[in-house]
Amino acid sequence: MSDKHDPLEQEWFQIGLAGPARRALVGAKLYKVSDLRRVTLEEVESLHGMGKSALARIRVIMDAKKIKFRL
Repeated sequence: MSDKHDPLEQEWFQIGLAGPARRALVGAKLYKVSDLRRVTLEEVESLHGMGKSALARIRVIMDAKKIKFRL
């Protein structure tokens, strides 16, 4: 397996998300942290490949950027 990743996963790769979580987000057309404003936490939690550690990392980055999930 190559360590290359899809360019659409770039922002997720930079914040340290594992491959399954990156692919799940890109598959849902969520390419950067700011895109998470368009979805609810429940929608992200339901993505296949999205685990607890990925969600925790996403929340830290969202808090730092003052971004919130859609309610």
